[in-house]
Amino acid sequence: ALYQKHKQLFHRVQYISTMAGNKKEDAAPPSTITTADDKSKDIKKDVTPQLPPVEAAARRLERLYGGGGLSTKAATTLPINTTKIMKKWLGASSGTAGNATMASVAACAEKTLDPSGVCVTGREILMGLCSEEERLAVAVTKVDDGTADKPEEGGDAMMEEDVASTTPEYLSLTCREVESWLMTLAVRIYWRAGKYQQAYDLIIKGLQLLDAHLVDSGNNTSTAGGLYPLLARMLRYRSLIMESLLTSSNDDDTYAKLCSDTRIELASRHTHAVLRRDADVSATILNLHLRELLLSDRVEQAQKLISNSTFPTDAASNNQLLRYLYYSGRVQALRLEYTQSYSNLSQCLRKCPTNTGLGFRIAVQRLLVVVQLLMGEIPDRSVFFGEGMRGELRPYLEIAQAVRRGDLAVFHETVGGHAERLRMDGTYTLISRLAHSVVKAGLRRLKTSYSRISLEDVASRLGLPSATSAEFVVAKAVRDGVIDATIDHEGGYVQSHDLVDVYATVEPSEAFHRRIAYCLTTHNDAVRAMRYTPDAYKKQLEASRGLRRSREEKTDEEKAQEIEDELDDEDYEY
Repeated sequence: ALYQKHKQLFHRVQYISTMAGNKKEDAAPPSTITTADDKSKDIKKDVTPQLPPVEAAARRLERLYGGGGLSTKAATTLPINTTKIMKKWLGASSGTAGNATMASVAACAEKTLDPSGVCVTGREILMGLCSEEERLAVAVTKVDDGTADKPEEGGDAMMEEDVASTTPEYLSLTCREVESWLMTLAVRIYWRAGKYQQAYDLIIKGLQLLDAHLVDSGNNTSTAGGLYPLLARMLRYRSLIMESLLTSSNDDDTYAKLCSDTRIELASRHTHAVLRRDADVSATILNLHLRELLLSDRVEQAQKLISNSTFPTDAASNNQLLRYLYYSGRVQALRLEYTQSYSNLSQCLRKCPTNTGLGFRIAVQRLLVVVQLLMGEIPDRSVFFGEGMRGELRPYLEIAQAVRRGDLAVFHETVGGHAERLRMDGTYTLISRLAHSVVKAGLRRLKTSYSRISLEDVASRLGLPSATSAEFVVAKAVRDGVIDATIDHEGGYVQSHDLVDVYATVEPSEAFHRRIAYCLTTHNDAVRAMRYTPDAYKKQLEASRGLRRSREEKTDEEKAQEIEDELDDEDYEY
């Protein structure tokens, strides 16, 4: 490991020295001496052309891979982790990707992808997304010295400023990665514009090209490691586009056919990703499976998938981990495992970024509030008044107030008024289970207020249809230990038991006795373990099983040791 570190350090020093030599060669001495007045006159004339943001980001990736200013020898010997570089570059280029247009994507493909290289098909597809006039309209911008040093939004100023070249220079090391990245940008532009069918056709072509590049590289992570994060992004976009097609067409048969066609493919991709230890693709596909099963109301299959698969918690990105915690918490809530669901959802909410992803945080908070209510807890009031959540959580605040009040009629009225909204949020099934919690809360309030109350009054207070229904509800609450009361069937009333001071009974002394007995038993076991030698039980075990060897079966060393022990004993007696 130390040798590898020294080797990497040597290559880094070689890279820095090469770059310094190139800069010295390019720096020419000034031919004339200019004064301050001449400089002030020529400030507006000294304008350096800058690359468009999308093309600048693509060329930065080329330099990060070792291309651009490096020589061929230095680029081939420089040790790099392409997967790690690709992840950081995608995060740093998020601002440029969010502001990209279809014309800028097509213009970048025209200027960076070689028409005679391996990405000729993708180049033609991307250039065909807009006309030639639109591509030419993406002209090279001019900036003066005052704005040249300002970084772009989104963290794209990773290296030195990108200066436009007069001659076209195609990418050599990252042409496949840039082609796939431009495909994802074009797909996202179509998807955001509502052109779902065009986005679906384009993402299918992009996946085919990406798979072809992986086959050409032999699925080698050292040479094609930068393509796997882009593969995970394409698979996620395809899933989102399929859901959008279902929403726009309202054709369940079409969505079922698309899911059946892709389910087997995703399973195969997940297997290969696990075998090559690709955390990005495996985590993304696992979340896509869970999302598709939850949309299809296949809760048991989703639970089997969670129990029979392992999520790469340590290596996966934070976004994929948050999605997995949310989906697993939702599955556990539907399966009545509220404690585990509350744990996963709370962890998901704590790990969520506070400066972005408001919609996801709202969805997690909704489900967490419902799970708390199902557990018999009332959420804190400050939860419903968080930043950006006041309007979205308003129905859930009214439901929580109805549950706390214990009025079943108000609860049904509130749920009925927000039924459509709850169905859109996907929480209507869980909230329909809260009727029993409302009844229990109401019974606790009645038991605290009245020592004796008729069943008719219980039915009217809780909004139950009749006294018979109230009798059954109270009987179940007494059996579950919700209230401590007795039902008088002949008189038709409920008699609450008086509160008994626990410290006036023998229960505290019995609990204290159990704890003392446990401590004494632990002490006796420790003393007994120190009294005997560690291997004493082995001899007893051998003797009980008849495994003790006879004197003839002993080795010469053992016999000599016994003879010496006997002689020592005789000398001592003498």
